[in-house]
Amino acid sequence: MDKSLHRGSLEMVAAMLISGTIGWLVMLSGQPVLDVVFWRCVFGALTLLVICAGMGFLRPGLLNRTTFLLAVLSGVAIVGNWLLLFGSYSRASIAIGTAVYNVQPFMLVGLGALFLGEKITLHKLSWLAVSFAGMLAIVSAHGGQGGNDYLMGIAMALGAAALYAIAALIIKRLKGIAPHLIALVQVTTGVLLLAPLADVSAFPHEFRGWGALLTLGIVHTGLMYVLLYGAIQKLPTALTGALSFIYPIVAIFVDWFAFGHRLEALQWAGVVAILLAAAGMQQGWGVHRAQPANAN
Repeated sequence: MDKSLHRGSLEMVAAMLISGTIGWLVMLSGQPVLDVVFWRCVFGALTLLVICAGMGFLRPGLLNRTTFLLAVLSGVAIVGNWLLLFGSYSRASIAIGTAVYNVQPFMLVGLGALFLGEKITLHKLSWLAVSFAGMLAIVSAHGGQGGNDYLMGIAMALGAAALYAIAALIIKRLKGIAPHLIALVQVTTGVLLLAPLADVSAFPHEFRGWGALLTLGIVHTGLMYVLLYGAIQKLPTALTGALSFIYPIVAIFVDWFAFGHRLEALQWAGVVAILLAAAGMQQGWGVHRAQPANAN
């Protein structure tokens, strides 16, 4: 393995390990979801501002009017994504919310077909059916977990996945723009959107709460973006997709160890089906290409 590939793999693994603990910090903060997202945007914006300044991404001319507006629009989608995903944790659990959230590759495929004219193949439809079966298994296993509240958590995770897919579709049109700068615009948009709604006077009363919010902004936003985007630039798409599944696996075990949320057998089956389907689609599993005939 060459040095670039090795470094990219380490960066991707680190980014996914960090991402897997987001749910734990959200719950640890003890703050309403809207306030958590607001402070994540504030501390994330400050961190990314320093990073972008150090990397020379704040000079004029890097964004024109169109690219700036697209970055802002993607920021609206990302902020909505965080609000819904974080809201799903207290309703369906971190493990279930994260697993359901991983249907977003299929939503991106659907949006690509609608707006970019990309073809939906039988291979993709097959994996979509596996993912849908996993969703049905998770939904049907809500008996002792809060009924409608559990279903609302799943719906919120699905909404978060849809918003992430929308953001990803927009970012596809921002090729050539430094990703750290796009992230800075996104979190700054979040600060401006949520400032009128957040209860900034209701500060956490314990250091633990502030520590969770600071970590979410500095580590899980600023540092994680640097690691993630650095990895994406170095790794082939297939390896990036494969390593991305560290995130939900870590989240499931963090939920188990930190909060004692143990999944039922049917929920485990649903989680495995969704992750298997997403991995299968991204890695091209099940696609058999015809081998050329041997020349005689």
